[in-house]
Amino acid sequence: MESELYNEANLLAGAVQNRVKALRTERSWTQEQLAKRVGVSRQSINSIERNRYVPSLQLALKFARVFDCPTDEIFTLE
Repeated sequence: MESELYNEANLLAGAVQNRVKALRTERSWTQEQLAKRVGVSRQSINSIERNRYVPSLQLALKFARVFDCPTDEIFTLE
């Protein structure tokens, strides 16, 4: 029997949306350039932009630093 907390966490994880691609293109950066700035692969950036991967808190904070804006302007719960 799965716990209620586990089910709630799964629901929230699937509902995270992001503005990574919009913020990146506003700056005329390639996925590769953004990847180098935050320390991940270009494939990871692609997966995040396509909402196939929800980044860790540490990575979300790196995005906030690179884009110079609060994390809640990049990532939101739907």
